[in-house]
Amino acid sequence: MLARRTLARVGSQPSALGAAPTNARNMATLREIEMRLKSVKNIEKITKSMKMIASTKLAKAQRAMQQGKQYGLANSEVFQHTLAESESKRKLFIAISSDKGLCGGIHSSVSKMTRRTFIEQKETLEQDSPIMVIGDKVKAQLSRALPQNIALTFNQIGRDIPTFADAAGVADLILKSDVKYDSIVIVYNKFVSAISYEPAMVEVLTENALKESPGFKAYEMEDDVTKDLAEFSLANAIYAALVEGHACEQSARRNAMDNASKNAGDMINSLQLKYNRGRQAAITNELVDIITGASAL
Repeated sequence: MLARRTLARVGSQPSALGAAPTNARNMATLREIEMRLKSVKNIEKITKSMKMIASTKLAKAQRAMQQGKQYGLANSEVFQHTLAESESKRKLFIAISSDKGLCGGIHSSVSKMTRRTFIEQKETLEQDSPIMVIGDKVKAQLSRALPQNIALTFNQIGRDIPTFADAAGVADLILKSDVKYDSIVIVYNKFVSAISYEPAMVEVLTENALKESPGFKAYEMEDDVTKDLAEFSLANAIYAALVEGHACEQSARRNAMDNASKNAGDMINSLQLKYNRGRQAAITNELVDIITGASAL
């Protein structure tokens, strides 16, 4: 009997044994909600800042895209009148993206279109056709799907608005490489509007294809002229795709940060409501304890 009384007396004194009070769980929950609310507010500030920066960069990227499109239109005009006689089976794919993320699925669209082309044209396209990648994001995706096809990769291009010097350097390295191909296909993101984009492909004729085309056979041209024209056309096409892809990236990043800011705002409202309810419940419990204790006295 004495042991039972002793145990009952000890059990009625939780503070002596270091036990938490009855409302400790509510206090911890409120503290966790408060910390999470603070972190979500900080994230909202960051996403709003990134949205403003992307909006500013988008305006500059659109102006550069309008100028760069003139290079692509010049190429289209040339290739429209110099059609190749036979369809090439070994194509060199140049997938254009960037090294940065936080811009939605803009990089995935380029890699998906490249993989889909290999699947849909498996009868007319050599499956070991080489792929050259501009940007680390698409490089990481294609390295998992088509690792044996990747021949050359580029990075640190397009950190700012791409220039024609960047495109000319890439074209020079491609032409100096030992990769064998019959034609070149550039896969990039096409700018549709400020809120949408779509993957696209453009084919660039090589030096041999230009020589064999009916339009060039009608004129007597030296080999150096055709070689320079092919290299310049490739640089033009790469530059036009780079500036258009850069504009799409900034547009996608702005939209992604806008959606992230809206989601953070919704989460802040939900957490604030949850925190207010928990705080009100904790205050009510404390008042009940005070009133009960006063009534007992």
